[in-house]
Amino acid sequence: MFETMGSPIQLGTVTLKNRIIFAPTTFGMRLEELQEEIRRIAQGGCAMIILGDVPVLKSRFGWSLDTTKGFSYYRSLVEIAHQEGCLIAAQLHQSDTSFKEVLRFIPDLMMKKMDPKDLRKKINDAAGPYITALPTAKVEKITHAFAKAAVLAERAGFDMIQVHGDRMCGSFSSSLLNRREDRYGGSVRNRARFAVEAVSAIRQQLPKMPIDYKLAVRQENPNYGRAGVLEEELSVFVPLLEQAGVTSFHVTLANHGALEDTIPPANHPYFHEEGCFLKYCDQVRKRTALPICGVGGLSHPAFVEEQLVSGRIDCAAMSRQLIADPMWVRKALSNQPETIHTCIRCNQRCLRGLQEHRGVHCIYEGGKEK
Repeated sequence: MFETMGSPIQLGTVTLKNRIIFAPTTFGMRLEELQEEIRRIAQGGCAMIILGDVPVLKSRFGWSLDTTKGFSYYRSLVEIAHQEGCLIAAQLHQSDTSFKEVLRFIPDLMMKKMDPKDLRKKINDAAGPYITALPTAKVEKITHAFAKAAVLAERAGFDMIQVHGDRMCGSFSSSLLNRREDRYGGSVRNRARFAVEAVSAIRQQLPKMPIDYKLAVRQENPNYGRAGVLEEELSVFVPLLEQAGVTSFHVTLANHGALEDTIPPANHPYFHEEGCFLKYCDQVRKRTALPICGVGGLSHPAFVEEQLVSGRIDCAAMSRQLIADPMWVRKALSNQPETIHTCIRCNQRCLRGLQEHRGVHCIYEGGKEK
């Protein structure tokens, strides 16, 4: 029934056993709980897990590969995925958060003069001035740090690298945020330079490693996303990234706005339909023959199969749906779609759980709605 979904596909030098990928996700969990979650998702039959938010430099808010404990942390997750017959990718990123700005607002947050949403907006607003003022030497250090982190990721056993095209890459890409007047700012080609140099640095160190690029697309009329690439700029960005060494694209909406836009609930005023971000894949498809992974509220096997059969996308990525029912892939490929716990995109215990520092969970936890 779902032959295309269950068929293998080549991404660079690796072969995925099927077309379903667990999309990069920030879980907000302790290691033991995260290990169990990775195991559950891998056991469910997806071909690859993309582990979200692996920092390329040492970070106060995430484990770094460049420490003994951090390397061991990631190695344990790789081993669990591989034990269950699942590939795993490291999503490398560099934060564009100005920590001086964060510290400045902490007192108001603690005194409840500001809520977390207000803090997020102020942090997002500070990203533009931060990357605009970043010294060139620091910029070059960061792009080379992507390569160092990628080498460590390979040593830890990761099967693929994904470069996070939002965060710092997205801020550099955006004409709204990037006001630099040097070779990293101004023209579309210059704004693509940071991402291109990061990918090139990885490719130089790892000639055979598959490199996926999370391509964040910014939309106008109506406006959604502040970082990333305008649709009309894809004709410049996509070929440059492909020439730099990208082997596939993961296409989605750009960030630096409300989280409810990039993780849209079912009642979102604009992104309420299943496959809500696939229209951006259509734009990328016009500009490359490389494999494209689509994402955006995907939940029904028949719908996903239709997108794959049509060639609109080559792989389908899900996060909330595979958290709601990790066995989604096995159920679909064994022709039992009626037994799937379908994500209703309520965001009650996944996004809200993350925002409230309780970790990402689901109302279907334990197979029953809570």
